[in-house]
Amino acid sequence: MITVGRIVRLAERDREEVQFLLDGETRNALDGDTVLTAMLASGPALRSSEFGPEPRAGFCLMGACQDCWVWQEGGPRLRACTTLVVEGMRLRTTPPENWP
Repeated sequence: MITVGRIVRLAERDREEVQFLLDGETRNALDGDTVLTAMLASGPALRSSEFGPEPRAGFCLMGACQDCWVWQEGGPRLRACTTLVVEGMRLRTTPPENWP
C-alpha cells in the first residue's frame, strides 16, 4: 500500500477520479470527496498556520472552526471540509497577493 497523504483511503475506491490543481500542482481525488479529503489524501497537510510554523489538517471537520480555509485562484476562499472538490478546481494554500 502506498501512503502519500495524511489520510489513506481504505474503501470506496470505485468512484470516478477527478483532477484539481493545488498551488499549481495536479492532484487526484474521487468524485464526491470534500476538498479537505482530497488535499489530505494527496498530501501531508491542508495548509500552514498563519499563527505559527506548524502545518494544519483541519480541526472540527464540519465547518464551524474556521481552520480549513483555502483559497481559489480566481475567486473567494472556501471551507475545505464542507466544499466538494470538482474537476479542474484551482486551489491555493496561501491567500493571493490581492487578498484583503
